[in-house]
Amino acid sequence: MITGKYKFQIKFNEDALLPMYKGSTFRGVFGHALKKSVCALKFQNCENCILNSNCLYPFVFEKKLNKSTKNISADPHPIVIVPPQTKQKEFVKGDILETEVILFGQANEKLPYFILTFQNMGEMGIGKKIKGRRSSFQLKKVSSGGNIIFEGESNTFSDNITSQYLELNSCKHSSECSEIKINYNTPLRINFDKKIPKDLTFQDLTRIMLRRISSLMNAYGDGEPELNYKRLIEQAEQIKIKNSDLFWQDMKRYSNRQRKEMYMGGLLGEITYCGNLSEYIPLIDACSKIHIGKNTMFGLGCYDYQLGGSC
Repeated sequence: MITGKYKFQIKFNEDALLPMYKGSTFRGVFGHALKKSVCALKFQNCENCILNSNCLYPFVFEKKLNKSTKNISADPHPIVIVPPQTKQKEFVKGDILETEVILFGQANEKLPYFILTFQNMGEMGIGKKIKGRRSSFQLKKVSSGGNIIFEGESNTFSDNITSQYLELNSCKHSSECSEIKINYNTPLRINFDKKIPKDLTFQDLTRIMLRRISSLMNAYGDGEPELNYKRLIEQAEQIKIKNSDLFWQDMKRYSNRQRKEMYMGGLLGEITYCGNLSEYIPLIDACSKIHIGKNTMFGLGCYDYQLGGSC
């Protein structure tokens, strides 16, 4: 599966006020701006539009019924918007922020449309209203793999794009690895039996990762990976939690579609697992690049990891 990661650098034209976690803010404005960028008929309901099957907006936002992947009802979104990680809320004119956009499969071919969308976001404004209007910004540049592919001042685009082919066997690891520490940088949103989990067993984590990687590869890659799902899940039960500093953090966002505030909490912090981990490292490494859990489009489910030696 082709995966592209792009850094979008913006510069505020005026003072701005953003929430501590900025994922829902960027995702919300992005949706409105994308429709402004690509909608030819200005339909409110995409389902009734004659261009539905060829339009970028429903491709990004409207999950399609999945008939080929077991236990997955709809295809995942082809995009992850990774918001700035700073907790800073107040910004002044001239301040610069960077946000990342991860695209999967054929969505990478539509990058110019996403660049245009960020330009439209800048005109529409973002964050809370100050003196009756949201704060505008300029898209300064877009880069990929250290290469600048868009310059805002000259409005020039280069196709010098660095994308990667995401594989489950691309990670080199030690066959003797028996300890791993996973740090969740953005909330991992999960809900088992409508209960908030106190901890995350490695078996449950394995289920979450397998679901994510299989659905993405089936929708935007070469099909589901050839994995023995049953055996991986069964063996994961033998890997135990060594220590855990996970905690649940609640967040709220306002849904324009449902016109109400909604909770979007998840697990944050660190957890260390101990056991025979070598077979799982490629899966853990791959999923660290694509986010896991619910609401990944908001940037949730981002983690990094550190390998240890022996327990």
